[in-house]
Amino acid sequence: MHNREKLSGRKKAAILIMSLGPELAGQIFKHLSDEDIEQLTLEIANLNKVSPEIKDEVLNEFHQMALAQNYISRGGIVYARELLEKALGPQKAVAIINRLTASLQVRPFDAIRKADPSQLLNFIQGEHPQTIALIIAYLKPNQAAAVLSGLKPELQADVAKRVATMDRTSPEVIKEVERILEKKMSTLVVNEYASAGGIESIVNILNLVDRGTEKTIMDELDETDPELAEEIRKRMFVFEDIVLLDSRAIQHVLRIVDMKDVALALKTASEEVKNVIFSNLSKRAAQMLKEDIEFMGPVRLREVEEAQQRIVNEIRRLEEAGEIVIARGGEGDIVV
Repeated sequence: MHNREKLSGRKKAAILIMSLGPELAGQIFKHLSDEDIEQLTLEIANLNKVSPEIKDEVLNEFHQMALAQNYISRGGIVYARELLEKALGPQKAVAIINRLTASLQVRPFDAIRKADPSQLLNFIQGEHPQTIALIIAYLKPNQAAAVLSGLKPELQADVAKRVATMDRTSPEVIKEVERILEKKMSTLVVNEYASAGGIESIVNILNLVDRGTEKTIMDELDETDPELAEEIRKRMFVFEDIVLLDSRAIQHVLRIVDMKDVALALKTASEEVKNVIFSNLSKRAAQMLKEDIEFMGPVRLREVEEAQQRIVNEIRRLEEAGEIVIARGGEGDIVV
């Protein structure tokens, strides 16, 4: 054991490859990068005689790591640790799990991302808003949206704000939250700092919640933190999302906005956005707009972004007034 512990990971890999034989080694090499193949080949070439004892220990370690990873894929790290403890004892099980999780960089709360949002809501709705925000920040956006929508209205804005302003969370805090939830459902344990939350996180979530939930949250944020509310609102519907509008809505927007802004906005737009705009104008109007863009010459990127934002603001205003509908993920709106 003492000799094996001095071996580097690359040397262990070389011993493993050699032990498997040329046919299996060739199959493994097919899945490696050229650089990895070169380094492994060099390591194999420099290997001195390997004793049967060391070879067996390396193979045994590989078997244990493969077994642990299989357990993790089947039921998570908690499940894997329990099985390994029964088979190998607590100390060895912890050592294997620690090595494996370090290489896997397992994301916190991975197990609960497989849970049904309605069940998850039952587990966490009694927790502190910061705890709920931490969990929501690690969920998939559609799950997080469902959970956020299911919270009491007076909690929604508070949790949304906490998600938006969240930065890095220490492993100790994550472990404590996971320890609490571990009694209710399987969880994962991590040993590194992890980043979650932030403006983009809450924007992705709010883009998927129902319109009522979004309005409740944004109205509250307008009162308590107007700067944050404005930052979120700017990112919730970006100019490129205009392709999500139906033709009637796009035509309505084009009748209201300044066409000089449209020409500026299209200066850096994708071909898809340009085609959507041109196809919702008359042939003459589309041709005039193309000519305006062509003869505009160089413009500052800031001016283009400001023009795009003015159009986005108009789109948001029209939606608020109920004059157009923005397709919202998971909402299933029926327009009649």
